[in-house]
Amino acid sequence: MSDASGPLSKLLIVTPHSSGALPPDVIRTMLGEDAFDTEKREALLRRVFLEGDPYTDLIFNLTGAQQLSAPWSRFATDLNRERDDESDNGVLKLFDFDRQPLYPDSFHFTSQAREARLQAVWDPFERDLTAALKGKSLLIVGHSMAPYGPVLGPDRGKPRPGITLMMGAPGAPSFPAERVKAVESAAERAFADVLAGEAFTRVAVGDPWDSDTISVRHARQSGVAAFGIEVNAGLYMKEGQARPGQLAKLNAAFGVFAGLVLESLG
Repeated sequence: MSDASGPLSKLLIVTPHSSGALPPDVIRTMLGEDAFDTEKREALLRRVFLEGDPYTDLIFNLTGAQQLSAPWSRFATDLNRERDDESDNGVLKLFDFDRQPLYPDSFHFTSQAREARLQAVWDPFERDLTAALKGKSLLIVGHSMAPYGPVLGPDRGKPRPGITLMMGAPGAPSFPAERVKAVESAAERAFADVLAGEAFTRVAVGDPWDSDTISVRHARQSGVAAFGIEVNAGLYMKEGQARPGQLAKLNAAFGVFAGLVLESLG
């Protein structure tokens, strides 16, 4: 629960890709009869968790702020896509980020199946997010990213920054342009100790992405200042496991960062 009168009470934090869960009907659609094979089912769930944004619900959790986390994996429905995005990496994905199929050969979504999935997952989350933004002055959407650009990324094979801030694309900003530099400086200060000595030390704006779909959509709809933040998974994951102590360090740094951003907004 959030403290309605605390310094973070005007902040809404959204983690749209933190879940590794899949609805039973989605598991069956992906695996067919193998859904009843415990080993294969658990392997699928582990795969989608690790290819999501693992542990971001913990990294970006702050006492006093309001938090909204996705109930289902991005591979059930990607909440950080527009509802009408029908590309194979859109709101209903057909492949993971290494271009490995999620569904059996020749699978495709019928218009009825697509609409049913969106009504079950995308629409309720969007309603909850819209309602949660009332009375807020800042929306931060928290993600993690692969250490190096994957097959499906815009930066395939390239090392990524330690922290990326997504403030909106040219012509479609989600955060006041005159305050972006202050947010970048706040990130450099807040995350300095976490980044020190790591392979990924850079704080970047707009690299490899300049915008976060949720931030842009809701900044436009509500007028609330919003941006996305990506944490390089190499800062806290190794060989599919969380590195000891790193989640707590990132969470503490994010708390400092969020406080500095709120201060800059007045």
